[in-house]
Amino acid sequence: MMSLSRRVFCLLLFCASFASCTVNPYAATNRSYKKQTKAYAKFLRTTPLPSSEEKPYPQGDHWVGTTNFNLRKPNFVVIHHTAQNSTDHTLKTFTMPSTQVSSHYVIGRDGKVYQMLHDHMRAWHGGNGKWGSTTDLNSSSIGIELDNNGSEPFPDEMINSLLGVLAKLKKEHGIPDANFIGHADIAPVRKVDPSPLFPWKTLADNGFGMWYDEDVLASELVLREVPVAGDSTKAPLLVMETVPKHVLPENFNPLDALRIIGYDIRNPEAATRAFKIHFIQTDVEAPLTEDEKLILYNLYKKYL
Repeated sequence: MMSLSRRVFCLLLFCASFASCTVNPYAATNRSYKKQTKAYAKFLRTTPLPSSEEKPYPQGDHWVGTTNFNLRKPNFVVIHHTAQNSTDHTLKTFTMPSTQVSSHYVIGRDGKVYQMLHDHMRAWHGGNGKWGSTTDLNSSSIGIELDNNGSEPFPDEMINSLLGVLAKLKKEHGIPDANFIGHADIAPVRKVDPSPLFPWKTLADNGFGMWYDEDVLASELVLREVPVAGDSTKAPLLVMETVPKHVLPENFNPLDALRIIGYDIRNPEAATRAFKIHFIQTDVEAPLTEDEKLILYNLYKKYL
């Protein structure tokens, strides 16, 4: 029988062997990350340079550093799907300098969360986009990539983890409910992610993003007086009639509503498609129906 000391030795040897087999495959890019953050830290500690040679201006008598400042404050969360087929593929894409793309968080189909960048740093995830009057979303947002190829459902494990990440971000950064949006929302001409299969209502039910009221398309019964045909002397009949609970105002302009919500309406068809990807999630290439205009009107009032 193996002695106790020998068994302990074998166990330690096994653990050491196992550890050696689980080396982080991104050790090299992690070193690059640390090197870049160190360089930025050094840069931020440097006293600002004097006036430029092109147009010199007089300097004050002393360098005076204010005590009132902080790092950038993220005010939006932009959600993407990766349009790739695995988390590993996405992580590799975001660690290759040649791709020039990145994200703060990547969430796998299994729910595992990979934070790739500090929240206060600027990731390259939004590209050329616009939401309301904000035209540089990379500078004011946190990007979250979901491991999804764009044609498949989003697993419960992934969405549960996403809700956890969003709760953390909302609490730590004070991000308003309405500022949890999708890539298609900010870049309607170029992007369609996350796809119409994404559960935006689930997010809204948890306080992340907007959604329309459940009764917006509801009907109600009303009593209506109907004159008796051919006999004006008789009292009118009372008839129960089903009518829509909500109606559009005559002067309602869908494009104005999209603009007030935040969409870039320079391409009306693209803005409408982006709205439908987020809030309607069927027939996204078709024009707005009357029911969909009611939904838009309901949301427009929430954003006022």
